[in-house]
Amino acid sequence: DKESGVNSEAVFAALARERECYFIHRLDRNTKGLMAFALNGRTEKALLSAFQEKRVEKRYHALCFGDFPNADGVLTGYLKKDGEKALVKVFDKAVAGAEKIVTEYRVLEKADGVTKAEIVLHTGKTHQIRAHLAHIGCPIVGDMKYGDTQKNKACNVTRQCLVSKHLRIFLEGEFSYLSDHIWTSQFEAKL
Repeated sequence: DKESGVNSEAVFAALARERECYFIHRLDRNTKGLMAFALNGRTEKALLSAFQEKRVEKRYHALCFGDFPNADGVLTGYLKKDGEKALVKVFDKAVAGAEKIVTEYRVLEKADGVTKAEIVLHTGKTHQIRAHLAHIGCPIVGDMKYGDTQKNKACNVTRQCLVSKHLRIFLEGEFSYLSDHIWTSQFEAKL
């Protein structure tokens, strides 16, 4: 479990000082929750293969301003990076240089203009959850890049309420026994 405000590379560096460790994937600095690391070369190869072949189920919990269009759904869009500004933009239709993204959501609860949703990434692109939810009018609470600055200030939040909550990795061969395991973060998406 990574805390919000800590970059993934710092977590890796701390682990690598303690023992042999291999970096598998990262989370945005202000996203908290589960990350996977390998403790030996064989496991690294198996985990990297699973991530590259999209045999990983990543579920996030997010607090969002606004109402989702339905209780659950699958959003499709096109994400284009602006490297100079370190931003991405989401479009409804294909545009030159944009990659297709698919983001699934399920509303978990609603209260006082804030919706807690479970998000499943079917594609894992930079800032995908944050930008895609902002694009549909449901920005993540505390997101200072894609979010609603006025509402964030009114709620006195400066870190995004986004948690990498569940991780399931479908592995093959000697590690196949792990495919039935779902890792769960201790963190909650809350104000």
